[in-house]
Amino acid sequence: MPLDKQIAGVLQQFRDIPEPDFSQVDAVQYRQFSDNLLPAIPGDPMIEVRELRVAGAAGELDARLYRPLDESNLPLLVFFHGGGFVIGNLDTHDNLCRSLARQAEAVVVSVAYRLAPENHFPAAPLDCYAATCWLVENAAALGVDGRRLALAGDSAGGNLALAVSQLAAQRKGPKISYQCLFYPVTDARCDSQSYEDFAEGYLLSSAMMYWFWQQYLQDTGQGDDPLASPLRAEALADMPPTTLITAEFDPLRDEGEAFARRLLQAGVSVRLQRCEGMTHGFISMAPFVERAAVALADAAADLRRAFN
Repeated sequence: MPLDKQIAGVLQQFRDIPEPDFSQVDAVQYRQFSDNLLPAIPGDPMIEVRELRVAGAAGELDARLYRPLDESNLPLLVFFHGGGFVIGNLDTHDNLCRSLARQAEAVVVSVAYRLAPENHFPAAPLDCYAATCWLVENAAALGVDGRRLALAGDSAGGNLALAVSQLAAQRKGPKISYQCLFYPVTDARCDSQSYEDFAEGYLLSSAMMYWFWQQYLQDTGQGDDPLASPLRAEALADMPPTTLITAEFDPLRDEGEAFARRLLQAGVSVRLQRCEGMTHGFISMAPFVERAAVALADAAADLRRAFN
């Protein structure tokens, strides 16, 4: 299909911002630039938005809790933001978390895991797992039902949700009832056909993704670890039921769809949806891209059904 007209309008706004020479980029400066590139969009009103400190693998982490309804036993959705393991924060994904909370009728907790290159793999997945365990252990104090637990994430955050699901299976808990993945990173090889077809001009470029991996991994051999590249996991039968959404014009499209096929082959229930005409990052554009809003609503409905 052709590029969605509303998405094309978004891309046009970025046409005058040249992509940096990633061989020369300073990660901290790039993070500051990227995280402040777009103005914040006011999100859905919540009954409660609370700043938290949660356990990480090596100390406390910032997190943000979103309660959409005045109820004390809502299910828990733990969210991990995207940004190539290098950029992104609680604020960049505030609007998306509010939408997920309202539409999934769940308390969402967004976790600010440690970022690369200051903290290389496996800091982020270990942080996300530790935070998830802490949230379940403290569910009663937080006024949530920790027995109804799901994970969600976009891009690198989808990768981290998968890492938490793997660790939960290996370590016998906590029990995760569902995972919702938006265009997840699943393979450090970066060698799929979609990497070639959509190498540049669609928000996430192949060069940018290569650079993200270079910042994240201490050495290329770590890319073989299933916590970094879940597509390379030998066994996936213990994964929770999954919604996996890809974008047509996205370097990550093929590896996301390949991972969904692996899950199906392992007997895991999966709803795979390729969103035609969309680019990487489109789910965060739901406030102003109609087809993104529809995809988000459908994903939230999957979560609602899983919780109930």
